[in-house]
Amino acid sequence: MKISVIGTGYVGLVVGTCFAETGNDVICVDIDEKKVRMLRKAKSPIYEPGLEELIKKNIHEKRLSFTTDIQQAIKKTEVIFLALPTPPLEDGAADLQHVLGVAKQIGQSMNGYKVVVNKSTVPVGTVDKVHETISKYAKHEFDVVSNPEFLKEGAAVMDFLKPDRIVIGTRSRRAIKIMEDLYSPFIRTGNPFIVMDERSSELTKYAANSMLATKISFMNEVANLCERVGADVEMVRKGVGSDPRVGPQFLFAGVGYGGSCFPKDVSALVKTSEQYKYDFSILNAVMHVNKNQRLLFTKKILSYFKNDIKKKHIAIWGLSFKPNTDDMREAPSVTIIKELLKHGASVSVYDPVAMKEAKRYLRNSVRYCKTDYDALKGAEALVVVTEWHEFRRPDFDKMKKLMHNYVVFDGRNLYDAAVMREKGFEYFSIGRG
Repeated sequence: MKISVIGTGYVGLVVGTCFAETGNDVICVDIDEKKVRMLRKAKSPIYEPGLEELIKKNIHEKRLSFTTDIQQAIKKTEVIFLALPTPPLEDGAADLQHVLGVAKQIGQSMNGYKVVVNKSTVPVGTVDKVHETISKYAKHEFDVVSNPEFLKEGAAVMDFLKPDRIVIGTRSRRAIKIMEDLYSPFIRTGNPFIVMDERSSELTKYAANSMLATKISFMNEVANLCERVGADVEMVRKGVGSDPRVGPQFLFAGVGYGGSCFPKDVSALVKTSEQYKYDFSILNAVMHVNKNQRLLFTKKILSYFKNDIKKKHIAIWGLSFKPNTDDMREAPSVTIIKELLKHGASVSVYDPVAMKEAKRYLRNSVRYCKTDYDALKGAEALVVVTEWHEFRRPDFDKMKKLMHNYVVFDGRNLYDAAVMREKGFEYFSIGRG
């Protein structure tokens, strides 16, 4: 099948590359000429395990190409995926200017029947808006389909190749048949291919992410209570997560969620609710808890130093919002670091892959270190923000030789409190007393 993917961010690049991997001819389109030149050389602009190898393989086998010419891409393909940014506006609503702008170009460039597939996370009713926009210019038949993505950054390639489910929103039998054929290699083991109306499909993505964000914020609230009553949130997590009605995922207490999906999607769903005059009070609480969680963690650091960290040197391990990605969008590390800087501390940072991306957010306000141990030199405290695997079993004796003061603030509960005391560290975690 001949496919075009408009937009080469996290979603678009994974979608286009994985469809090429199953034998389709894929054209990926982006307006950024520098990015397109980079991709033509099989260099990925994002860090995603396994992605760059697949890009290189499929370019070599001539199934995957990159261009800035959107008109030619539209003309040469039957299925057009929209994987465009929908950033939040100031009021929390999703910005659809990129989606609707491309919809206009599709209408103007069509040379036959097309299936336009919205992969972008968009508010309920966007399929209708895209259809209306294309209809103003199109002289050929077309269908617009909602097909939300459920990719986890850091595991996106495997999530796409082996999906839990495929959700399709359309009433067109012709479009359903094409989408079934397209996704057939990915659902051979029987994973569900769910067809529904367009608005239910659009809401499914927001509801799924908001539910997961709710689990995280709920567990962070439990962790805060654990500290007051003397309970251990890790034990509570195991007890609650073993209930099959709850499940073990997204129950880890920490400094809150970040990234491009949860903050944006929760905010957008709240905004949609407001537009329909409904008070989605649970999600308002979820956002409040998440924002407050990283500030509570910073207060824990300040409290230890009796609210005086002027000229104190703090080391940060982990900058990306989660491991196995360089994504810094809504990363808790940014909030924590800016609070520490605001109170007069100096900060050194290390992350295995997000250092370059972090400079867009932190500029020259911190010292960027080549290794995790380099960041510890002269540090009054270590703050662990992202749970990279390489941070899980450090050389504690080496750490003590480098640090000025032996104290660790663990925002991801990576270490055993008894072991830390045995090693001679003062240790503060989340929800473990």
